[in-house]
Amino acid sequence: MRRLVSIVLIISLFMLAVSGCRKNEDDRPVADYGTYGSDFARRLAKETPFRKAYSEEEAKAGSMIEDELRKLGYDVQKQAVTGNDGKQSNNYIAVFNGMGLFSKSKDTGEYIQTERYLIVGAHYDSKYSREELDEFNAKMKEEKGDEAVTYDYDGINDNASGIGALMTCAKELKALKNVPYNIIFVAFGASGDDFAGAKTFFAALTPDVRSKLEGMICIDSIYAGDKIYANSGMNSLLPGRKYAMRRKLYQAYDVAYEKSLYDLNDFNLLYNESRIQQDLNGDGSLDIYSEVSLNKSDYLPFDNAMVPVVFFDSYDYNFKTVDEMHDTKNLDLQDFDGMIRGTYLDSMSILDPILKTEESDLLQVRINNVACVILGLFFKESGSALLPDEYKAVMEAEKSGATIQTIPLGQS
Repeated sequence: MRRLVSIVLIISLFMLAVSGCRKNEDDRPVADYGTYGSDFARRLAKETPFRKAYSEEEAKAGSMIEDELRKLGYDVQKQAVTGNDGKQSNNYIAVFNGMGLFSKSKDTGEYIQTERYLIVGAHYDSKYSREELDEFNAKMKEEKGDEAVTYDYDGINDNASGIGALMTCAKELKALKNVPYNIIFVAFGASGDDFAGAKTFFAALTPDVRSKLEGMICIDSIYAGDKIYANSGMNSLLPGRKYAMRRKLYQAYDVAYEKSLYDLNDFNLLYNESRIQQDLNGDGSLDIYSEVSLNKSDYLPFDNAMVPVVFFDSYDYNFKTVDEMHDTKNLDLQDFDGMIRGTYLDSMSILDPILKTEESDLLQVRINNVACVILGLFFKESGSALLPDEYKAVMEAEKSGATIQTIPLGQS
C-alpha cells in the first residue's frame, strides 16, 4: 500500500508541474505580456471601426490579423465564408503543433502517441456600419435637438478585445516549450451573420480532427462589462454530461487560482452562479442557470456538436431574473440600459476615458489575464489521453509492478 501511495504521489507531482499557466520563462510577473494585445485591439478598432460582416472594413481587419499572425511566425490559412445571400467573408486560421499525448489502444492495450486539439476562437467583425451610426445620430438629433448625444463607434469591446486576447495567446505560445496539444487559432469572420464564420470552420473540420477535439475556447467582449466570466456550453446541461462538458471550464478556474491572478493582478475570474431556474436549452425542462451563459457567440456550432466549451466574456449575471442582466452597472454607461456590446457605447472615445486610468488600463489587464488562463489550459490534463509526464509516470509505475486506476472520461 505504501508503494502504491508513493506512485500516486509521483503522478500528482507530475500533474502539478504541468498544470496551469506556467511560470514565465523570463521571470516576468504573472500575465505580464505588456501592451501587445491591447495595442493590437485598439489599432484594429481605430483603423477598421465599421467592420460589419461582409464589408470592406471587415476585409481590411481580416488582412490586418493575417499579416500580424504571419509576423508572429505562423502559416495562415484563409478560409472563405459565404453568407446566405452570396456575400463573402473569411476566417483566418493558424496552427501550432504540440508534442502529443498518449492514449491506450483498444486493440493491444498499449499506449500510443496521439494528437489532441484545442481551438481558440474570436470574431473580428463588428456590429454597425458607418451609415447605421450616422442614421442613429440623426434620429437622436431630430428627437432631442441640441440635447442629443452624438455617438461614436468602433467595436473595441465587441470584439476587438477578444481578438487582442487571441493574438496575445498566439504570440506568447511561441515562447513555451513542451506544449502537448495542437492549438488552432481562428479569427472568425461574419459572426454577425448568425455566426457564419464559426459554422463554416466547424463544418470543414475533418472527421479525424473532430474526433480529437479536446475543447473550444471562445473569447468575446471582455473589456466593458463589470466582471470577467468563464462559462461552459449548454451541452453540459444534458444528463450525465456535466463533468465531461465542464472539465475544461473547471481547469480554467484552477489556472486562475494556481497563478493567484486575483491577489497579484486584481483579476477575478468568475462563473455565472445566478441559479435562476428556467428552461435554458429548450428541452421543456427547468435548468439551473449556473456555469452556462445565454450570451451567444461563436462557440455555438461546437456546443451543438457536443464539444466542451469555455466561453469568456465580461458581463454581470448577478440579478434575480435573466431579463435584468446586462454588461455593467457603471452609472456613466447606462444610455442603453447597461449594455455595451451591440450598442453605440462600444467605442474607445467613450470607454477609454472611463475604464483606462493612469494607474491601470482595464483592457490590457483583461486581455493579458484571460490570455494567461488560456495558455494555462494548454498544459492541463486531457479527459481521454495522458500528458507526456503522466505517461512517463505510468510507465515507471508499471515497471515497478504497481497498479494505477484511472478515471474514465465523464466520471468523477
